[in-house]
Amino acid sequence: FHNDFDHYCVCIVFLGVMMCPKSLTEDGHETQFAVNHLGHFLLTLLLLDILKKSSPSRVINVSSIAHKGGKIHFDDLNFNKVPYDSLVSYRQSKLANLLFTQELARRNKDCGVTVFALHPGVIRTELGRFVQSSHPLLSALLSLPALLLMKTPYQGAQTSIHCAVAEGLEAHSGCYLSDCKLKEPAPEGKDPLAARRLWEISAKLVGLHEEN
Repeated sequence: FHNDFDHYCVCIVFLGVMMCPKSLTEDGHETQFAVNHLGHFLLTLLLLDILKKSSPSRVINVSSIAHKGGKIHFDDLNFNKVPYDSLVSYRQSKLANLLFTQELARRNKDCGVTVFALHPGVIRTELGRFVQSSHPLLSALLSLPALLLMKTPYQGAQTSIHCAVAEGLEAHSGCYLSDCKLKEPAPEGKDPLAARRLWEISAKLVGLHEEN
């Protein structure tokens, strides 16, 4: 949103899919990687000049605790060489959110644009519908306890809102949050070389040419 009174602009990218069957986008990219990462990457970079002009601005990427154990399969992003596993693909896309956040923060240091990644929690929405359809028996057995442990959409939105409006977060650009608090990401989420390589590959995949 943009508030004319304090000239504060926030861009929130909040779109994703989870553990869906393998499919490719019209551009030929694996769906989870394309929707959860490439779309965020391209939209943010297309808006970057506006965000700089509207600074202070914030970019919030919704990652997940599922980045733990994740890996960017640089030589096989579409899972053509190995059998597709929806969870492995999902973890790759959520790790990509985290690495993108860190690299975007590094490249835009001291320009008024701060960036954050977050784990919103396990929320009671239809995001997990593909998990339910793939494992109906397990889903039925876990449904009641899961409902008791899951966050409501209102609760699940709180960390995103916190990242967007909380004062004093600017010094922590590039960081990862959970439950409205700074959280240490998994080691694989703190690899600057992987973050830079992912940036370069992502730019090529979306046809974006930039100097940074």
